[in-house]
Amino acid sequence: MSSKIHVVIVDDHPLFREGVAHTLQIDSDFEVVGQGASADDALGLARDLLPDLILLDITMPGGGVAAAQAIAAACPVTKIVMLTVSEEEDDVLAALKAGARAYILKGISARELVRVLRAVYAGDVYVTPTLAASLLLVMTSAATESRLPAGPLDELTERERQILELVAAGHSNKEIGQQLSLSEKTVKHYMTNILQKLQVRNRVEAALLAQKAAWRESLA
Repeated sequence: MSSKIHVVIVDDHPLFREGVAHTLQIDSDFEVVGQGASADDALGLARDLLPDLILLDITMPGGGVAAAQAIAAACPVTKIVMLTVSEEEDDVLAALKAGARAYILKGISARELVRVLRAVYAGDVYVTPTLAASLLLVMTSAATESRLPAGPLDELTERERQILELVAAGHSNKEIGQQLSLSEKTVKHYMTNILQKLQVRNRVEAALLAQKAAWRESLA
């Protein structure tokens, strides 16, 4: 990587915050350029430093969702990552709606955190896979059903289905390309087609739709 990924970490628990900073600092791809403990800190650091990534706790003083909304509006080049203990469905949806590119639970391993942050920096969207089940309840609401075409997955080619299954499993475009012997650019092209066919906005919604289809098949 030609230049380091600049990261700001905002969490009101200093011990946890410093632990994350240490994890990233020992990796040559990352540089922690700032730390804070509140929503006000987050917005100030984002404006002053324009980091590539900013990690936010959803329950910090001032609120992580409020901070995400403000940062998304003021610093659109900064990718927002929620790193939190909250598994509440409303928190996940609120964070994504506010502009977060990733929603990660704090139980994640150091190695996996580094992998996910690299993927988000590269343009991917990520939600901890274990949260997908709770979000399925939202995906099966009447409003969502009326927006989606009947049997949208039936429109996908076999290759598109393979890629969607790997997306639903939490893999990045680069990892999918390695598994299927495709270039990352080709995977991105397939993803564009998949999103259009499924009439969804991003890979998170596509993955949830795939999870919903698998869930229905298990009940059939």
